[in-house]
Amino acid sequence: MNTILLVNDDGIGSLGLAVLARKLRSLGDVVIVTPRHEVSGIGKAITCSRSVMVDMVELGDDLRGYAVDGTPADAVLLALNKLLGHKPDLVVTGINLGPNLGIDDFLDSGTIGAALEAAIHGVPALAVSYCAREISYEKEGKAGITGGKLGLAADMAEKVARHILERGMPEGVDLLLLNVPEGADPTRLMVTNLSYAGYGDLFTTVSEGGCYRIMEWRLSEYADVDPESDVHAVKQGCISITPVEVRLRHNRGALKALVDDLSDSSLKG
Repeated sequence: MNTILLVNDDGIGSLGLAVLARKLRSLGDVVIVTPRHEVSGIGKAITCSRSVMVDMVELGDDLRGYAVDGTPADAVLLALNKLLGHKPDLVVTGINLGPNLGIDDFLDSGTIGAALEAAIHGVPALAVSYCAREISYEKEGKAGITGGKLGLAADMAEKVARHILERGMPEGVDLLLLNVPEGADPTRLMVTNLSYAGYGDLFTTVSEGGCYRIMEWRLSEYADVDPESDVHAVKQGCISITPVEVRLRHNRGALKALVDDLSDSSLKG
């Protein structure tokens, strides 16, 4: 039987996690290992300065999982090395209650950070996000997202996961990013690139001095400059699926002049 590791960054009580877990059970044994509380925006950080506690939690509807007092990447590493005893066949992260679009979200998202951690360790990974037109990072803001609204994202995730389990990851792809817009047409799907337009101004100045992170975010605030990007697709109401290869490129030849300069300097010194 296939083993699917399910992780998120919205916490073990997240509706997105529960909806996705129920949908994926048709594909194999779903093991939930995820942060106890929401840790959005933490990327692939790991806990370094304290012990990480792990507890078993009953989630209802025959679901249970391990609640990790740490980060999404902690959850993946603990699952791979301590809790499972073997590598899962697939890691699925989400459903994130909010979009994960472009290079900044790619590097900041805990949902994607968990998928990256899995991919680094050779496990196929899928990160799933629900792209509401407006999202509040306050808990009460996310409370307006219902299970019904997440249904299409869960359906698409199940189809992608089934394909990966049956056929393997596509050649040259380590992880897939699936972004499903609010109210999307399931027949409109685009294979996309990451947008490389960074964030705008995320902070607001306060009269007492200093700045605070803006807690309200709109899909319209993502810069849309590339018609082949994930941002463009989602703004057009299309489901975006983005293939990513983890291995970074190293243009060593470009450093020839620098190395020559360094060598000359060391000789002169």
